[in-house]
Amino acid sequence: MSEQKRIPVAVLGATGMVGQRFIELLQGHPWFELVGLAASGQHRSQPYGQVARWRLAGEMPADVARLPVVPCQPEELPGVKIVFSALPAEVAGEIELAFARAGVAVFSNAKNYRMEADVPLVVPEVNPGHIDAILLQQKARHWPGFIITNANCSATPLVMALKPLQEAFGLRKALVTTMQAISGAGYPGVPSYDILDNVIPFIGGEEEKMESETRKMLGDWSETAGFTDAPVVVSAQCNRVATREGHLECASVEFGREVQPEEVLAAWESFVGEPQRLGLPSAPEHALIYRHEVDRPQTLLDRDAGHGMTATIGRLRPCSILHYKFVLLGHNTIRGAAGGSILNAELCVSKGYIR
Repeated sequence: MSEQKRIPVAVLGATGMVGQRFIELLQGHPWFELVGLAASGQHRSQPYGQVARWRLAGEMPADVARLPVVPCQPEELPGVKIVFSALPAEVAGEIELAFARAGVAVFSNAKNYRMEADVPLVVPEVNPGHIDAILLQQKARHWPGFIITNANCSATPLVMALKPLQEAFGLRKALVTTMQAISGAGYPGVPSYDILDNVIPFIGGEEEKMESETRKMLGDWSETAGFTDAPVVVSAQCNRVATREGHLECASVEFGREVQPEEVLAAWESFVGEPQRLGLPSAPEHALIYRHEVDRPQTLLDRDAGHGMTATIGRLRPCSILHYKFVLLGHNTIRGAAGGSILNAELCVSKGYIR
């Protein structure tokens, strides 16, 4: 896709942490041109550089600093074909609906529509075929746009690790305990006095989302039956820890048959997802990396693998209760949020759903 034909896109909730990730990742994108930024109506028409404090590494992009921040309304972003929504769930619902009704493709990070019967919940390496549900969504809701969601930031690396195992051996049970970074709570997130020298063993709604979203993404979709959850039992325990970014997870799994450890490693190491086959711009060369060191993955050392888009796995060993246990890691604000949404949009473009 040439520079002249790049698709005009905008970011909703542009002043927040995930909004800034979108801005960062869209710089120089070969398919998408960032032309609009939207946030609270109180910032109407003020330059982004005046209303937003840049919280990522490096400087705020100069061309972005000059863009006006407009209210989150379709009429404020004429000509935009895609919006990437970093809006909080409290306000995302009606705003995202308004853009879909106006004919815009909405790629949402919010939880509001993830479990809707006609809304795809997509990690492109895991369930790319689910995007076909947007045709029924458009027909049933009588709108020219559509909504596609990406998953909870802890469910995303989990399903990436589970998908090759499900395909190769069948998957019966998955037990996962997470150690999630403070950035998962947005900015300012968890007060420093609560998280320093501490682990908080509760993140509201997180365990339920991990369990239900994992089953939906590992399940099937057909035009006649809609979405069907995968027949796997998922149990999650979620903890907030004092790391900035990167969700580390300890998982145990039970397969449909007896499996040798070499088979598990081979399933991960040979896995190639749809984004890799298509050569999508944001797709990492390897969706999964297995680290053979006894103490990897580590949050600080491995969260940026594949520019933050790769899930890193390690410490595979037998489990005395289920079949095997291992550790996995994903970057929560890149693969688990902004980068995941951008990759979803690239998949839709490659399949002809956006022109």
